[in-house]
Amino acid sequence: MTTLVVCALLAVLMPYFAKVPVAIAMAKLGRYDNKHPRAQQSKLTGFGARALAAHQNCFESLAVFAVAIAVVLGTNSVGAMTETLAVTHIVSRILYCVFYYMNLDIIRSLVWFIGLGSAIAMIVVSL
Repeated sequence: MTTLVVCALLAVLMPYFAKVPVAIAMAKLGRYDNKHPRAQQSKLTGFGARALAAHQNCFESLAVFAVAIAVVLGTNSVGAMTETLAVTHIVSRILYCVFYYMNLDIIRSLVWFIGLGSAIAMIVVSL
């Protein structure tokens, strides 16, 4: 179960780690506008816009993964398979951000499907 808890913690922290490149891109617009960060974020282009999209997608992914973790724990289905799927999800989400930053759209989409598929598989294995 420790593996699942560590993966859950990483999934919760990931959107905040993914915010760092966004903040750097925002600072390059003159300075980080803490009074109106969302207005400033809407002006991001190129790498900054991709970093923002990756950051936002981390939050979207968190909801799906949280449900998968809850189902696994709630059905007492913790095992090597669900732990491997959880690790696969986290690794794919990290790669997703990296590929988004690098503007590698096709491979980014492939790892997105792997991440989503691993979370769904966690639920299916728990049935």
